[in-house]
Amino acid sequence: MKLIKLLEHLDYEIMNGKLEVEVGNLTSDSRLAKENTVFICIVGAVSDGHKYINAVVEKGASAIIVQDGVDLTKIWSESKLPEGLTIIKVKDTRYAFAFMSAAYFDYPASKMFTIGITGTKGKTTTAYMVRNVLDACGIKTGLIGTIETIIGEDKKPACNTTPESYEIHESFAKMVEAGCKAVVMEVSSQGLMLHRTAGITFDIGVFTNLEPDHIGPNEHESFEQYLECKAMLFKQSKIAIVNADDEHVDAILKNSTCTVERYGLGDTADIRATNIEFLHEPGKIGTQYRASGLVNMDIKLQVPGKFSVYNSLCAVAVTRHFKVDEEILKRALYEVQVKGRIEIIPVSDKFTLMIDYAHNAMALESILKTLKEYHPHRLISLFGCGGNRSKLRRFEMGEVSGTLADLTVITSDNPRFEEPEAIIEDIKTGMAKTLGKYVTIIDRKEAIKYVIEHGEPGDIIVLAGKGHEDYQEIKGVKHPMDERVLIAEVLEELKNEA
Repeated sequence: MKLIKLLEHLDYEIMNGKLEVEVGNLTSDSRLAKENTVFICIVGAVSDGHKYINAVVEKGASAIIVQDGVDLTKIWSESKLPEGLTIIKVKDTRYAFAFMSAAYFDYPASKMFTIGITGTKGKTTTAYMVRNVLDACGIKTGLIGTIETIIGEDKKPACNTTPESYEIHESFAKMVEAGCKAVVMEVSSQGLMLHRTAGITFDIGVFTNLEPDHIGPNEHESFEQYLECKAMLFKQSKIAIVNADDEHVDAILKNSTCTVERYGLGDTADIRATNIEFLHEPGKIGTQYRASGLVNMDIKLQVPGKFSVYNSLCAVAVTRHFKVDEEILKRALYEVQVKGRIEIIPVSDKFTLMIDYAHNAMALESILKTLKEYHPHRLISLFGCGGNRSKLRRFEMGEVSGTLADLTVITSDNPRFEEPEAIIEDIKTGMAKTLGKYVTIIDRKEAIKYVIEHGEPGDIIVLAGKGHEDYQEIKGVKHPMDERVLIAEVLEELKNEA
C-alpha cells in the first residue's frame, strides 16, 4: 500500500518527501514503529506524539503525520532526519488517524450494516439486545462496547467503551473476514470528541438518554459540550432512532442530517410501550409490555425496570429494519442477559440476587429505585467504593443506599492503595445522614455469603459496583475475583455446612 492511498479523503500539506512511499505499518504508538511505518503524532492528555519523532525515525519510519500549529523547530534542529523521510501536515492528527485507519483496512465499515449507540445509560444492554436478536435471526453480528469486543466466537475484554480508531477498523476488518453482516457498537462522547469514529457512516445511530456525567478534568468541560459530542453521531448516520421521552432529544437532533424514528412511552413515539407490568415471583423478577405503532407485539423480559422497557423497545426499533421474525425477536429479548448489568444469578427460589455495575451514586440510586417498584420483602444493597478516587462518591453512595435500601452491606471494591477500613468509614459517613440499617464486612466473599445466608423470602439483593469486572485491585496488583465464582463457592460452602 502507498501513503497516498491512506490520505485519499483528507486535506493535507506535504512538508517533505513524497506520497508514493510504501506503508508497512500504521500506528500512533512509537513502541510499535518499525521499518516502513507511518507514524501519527497524536497530541494526548498525558503525552505528545511529536516528542517521539526521532525515536520512530531511528526505527525506520518512512512517513510522519504532524499536526498543524505544533512547533517542530526544536525537533528538526536536533534531529538528523533522513533525506527521504515524508512529512505530512494535517489540521487534526486524531481526525486524520481515523480516516487513514479506515483506508489501511480497506474501509471495512462499508462492508457491514453499522449500528452506533450513544447515550449516558443503556448503551451496553441495548447493544447486546440488538446483537442477540440479529444473531438469533441468522444475521452474524459483531459487537464493540464497554465490556468486550465480540468477533464471531472470539471475545476480547475492552479497555475503552469506544476504542481508538485503528483498533475499531482492525476489529471491523476481522468481523468482515469472519462473515459478519452487521456490527453494533457503543459510541461514547469521548470517542466522538476524539474523532475515533470519524469517517464512519452509520446505517443507524441510536440515542438512549442524556444525564450529567463525564464532566470534569480530562473529560468534558461542561454539560453543553457533553451534549454536543453526543449529537455528533447524528451528523454521520443515515437513520436516527431516538428516545422520544428524553428532554434533550431535540437538542441532540438539532443539526442532524438523518431520517428520525422515535421510541418511548409517550404519544410522540413511533414505537410505543404501553400496559407495562412489573413481575415479581419468589426468586424471579421481570417486566412485560405491549409494543405498538410501527410494530405490534407483546414483549416479556427477565430483567427488571422501566429502563429495561426502553432498552428493549430500542432494540425492537433497530432490528425492525432487518425484518426479523417476530417470534425469534421476542424469544431473543426474553433470554438476553448482559454480564454485570442487572444480571440475575439463580441462587434460591425464595429470593432474587443480581449483579450490577452501579458504581456511582446516580447509578446506584437508579437501580435501587427501580427495584423498590417490585415491592420486595427487603431490598438489600451490597457495595464498596474504589480507593484513590473521590471521597464525595463514597459519601453519596452511602447516603443513597441508606435512604433506599432496607439493609446495606458495606464491603470492599478495588481498594487500590488505600486501606479498605478507611474507605468503609467514608461510606459510613454518608450512611450516618440516613436511618438506614447496615453491617460492614470487609472481605467481599464473606459479605456475599452473609446476604445469601440471611436472605429471606421475597428479598431482592443487589451486588453493586463490580458488574462485569473479574478482578480486585489491591496495592497495585489486580487479583482474580469474579462475583459469579464467589457466589458458586459460597453456595458450595453453605451446602457442606448444612
